Amino acid sequence: MAEQGYAKAQFNLGVMYAKGQGVKQDDFEAVKWFRKAAEQGYAEAKFNLGHMYSKGRGVKQDDFEAVNWYRKAAEQGHANAQAILGFLYLLGERGVQVNKSLAKEWFGKACDNGNQNGCEYYGKLNRGEL
Repeated sequence: MAEQGYAKAQFNLGVMYAKGQGVKQDDFEAVKWFRKAAEQGYAEAKFNLGHMYSKGRGVKQDDFEAVNWYRKAAEQGHANAQAILGFLYLLGERGVQVNKSLAKEWFGKACDNGNQNGCEYYGKLNRGEL
């Protein structure tokens, strides 16, 4: 199915390679399959590409690319990516400038999509605790 271009199958194959489930663990193959799924708009694959770039797994570590892929996933409503962007704006990491307003916005979106960290930090920012 992955070879036929099914994004979910491509994503799942990427996960299998990333974790070594049923295949030899291979980060380069994982990135290849995540990218194929991401190019078709699969948000979870975009999120995983962000993680791979963030950690330098299967690709050269690249903060700009990591944030780029996290943002693409977040813009599609991926709650974990939204929470990560919230933390990046809150803490000023990975080349992102501190911006509490944007942190609050992304945490709020993450919360709306069911991410508990998003809810917690959205509340803390609203109460002026951060």
